[in-house]
Amino acid sequence: MDLNRRVFIKGAVATSVLSALPVKWVFADQLPAAVTPLDISALTWTKAEDLPGYFNVLNTHPLNAFPPEHKLAPAVTPADASFIRWNGIVPDFKALDAKTWTFKVDGESVITPKTYTIDELKRRFKHYTLELLIECGGNSRSGFFPSTKGNQWNNAGVFCSEWTGVLVSDVLKDCGIKADAVYTGHHGVDRHLSGKGEAISRGVPIKAALEELGLIAWSMNGEDIPYLHGYPLRIVFGGRPGSVSQKAATGISVRNKVHDGHKMAAPAYQLPKYPIAPGESVDDKDYKIIEEMIVKSLITDPQSGTELAVGQKIAIAGHAWAGLREVVKVEVSYDYGTRWYTAELEKPKNVAAWQQWKIELQLPSQGYYEIWAKAIDSEGDSQPVVQPQWNPKGYMFNGCHRIAVRVV
Repeated sequence: MDLNRRVFIKGAVATSVLSALPVKWVFADQLPAAVTPLDISALTWTKAEDLPGYFNVLNTHPLNAFPPEHKLAPAVTPADASFIRWNGIVPDFKALDAKTWTFKVDGESVITPKTYTIDELKRRFKHYTLELLIECGGNSRSGFFPSTKGNQWNNAGVFCSEWTGVLVSDVLKDCGIKADAVYTGHHGVDRHLSGKGEAISRGVPIKAALEELGLIAWSMNGEDIPYLHGYPLRIVFGGRPGSVSQKAATGISVRNKVHDGHKMAAPAYQLPKYPIAPGESVDDKDYKIIEEMIVKSLITDPQSGTELAVGQKIAIAGHAWAGLREVVKVEVSYDYGTRWYTAELEKPKNVAAWQQWKIELQLPSQGYYEIWAKAIDSEGDSQPVVQPQWNPKGYMFNGCHRIAVRVV
């Protein structure tokens, strides 16, 4: 996009912001040149407790829906506040019988293929309860410009719940793994929209399957996994793209090559191997698989559109995560990144869980503000304050989360 068009678009959005504001736009002069202000034209300004909170259904065939961001405030996400993502036909609930359900381990690189019932998994292996984060690879896709194809998720295509089950590694080791093992393939009853074949069958490197805290889980938050979240068994790998956490899971294949199931081939869940210009196309051979998620944060309190009284301090809180790494710092700004304030940050409950943060600030005067949050991980990687590297499928957007508030 040429500079004149970018300036025009930014100016048009800025005009819409100004027209929606009955108060002054504080720090407007400090808005970075590369950052477009939030489009607040559809916001209803009100006290936080009065703001609505309904799921947004992106489509129904397949079923994809996400909650308002503030619904993700709890440290452990309730099932009824967790995004829903199916790739194919949602299975008939009457066909999902936990009593007769089986889970098969097979593949070229398994020494002894075995099939387990859920009762056998529970009886034969040690149980683990872990907080594991599941994030759609396309979470926050709507933030990319130019826009990309795919479900236009806001920032709530993520949740962190408590899962109980057995380790994938324990089950695989019970079957025996050959030295030539390369990858896993995950299988479920999610059928393609055409009715033919699996809608999705992805996996993880064998090292991850044998060494990480991946679960074959039967419980979410202390109860049976809800129907729309993968009842009766779900493979859960926290810190990795949500697409490898197979719902209504029927088994794992241990492969002697990178798995070739549906949605493993480029460009699905893959990024260009090199930076490209926004809008540029990429040959399939120049993509690489997304293996881990990256540093990110979310403001869950207050909601965007909240009004504060003059003199009232603002309590800001949310979550931060960094795939398989740990977040070491979260910073918050109300003047477009001119100054950053360090939030209080909790440690993760376990690897691949998100972390809670909070801070209380005093906004300096009446007017309109954007609140920004930025997380930094244990390897020094930080969220960008502008759009991250654009890619054709709109994966891995991790620009700073931003909300709008005003003091009246």
